[in-house]
Amino acid sequence: MAENQDKNQTIAVTAHDLPLYCPRPDAPLWARHPRVFLDVLAEGEAVCPYCSAKYVFTGEHPKGHH
Repeated sequence: MAENQDKNQTIAVTAHDLPLYCPRPDAPLWARHPRVFLDVLAEGEAVCPYCSAKYVFTGEHPKGHH
C-alpha cells in the first residue's frame, strides 16, 4: 500500500521537465487530479493549486527564457 505523499513536498525540476504540469506522469493513481500547467520559470518555483506540491526549478533556463 502506498503511503500518502507529504502535502508540503518539494519537487526539483529542470528544463527537461518543461512544460511543467501536475500531476507528473509517475504519480500514483490515488494522487491524480485534473492536469494543470505551472509556470515555474517566472519566479523559480510554483505550487499546484490542487495538491499543494511545490516545484522548484534547478539548473539552467532553456534558451529564450529568462
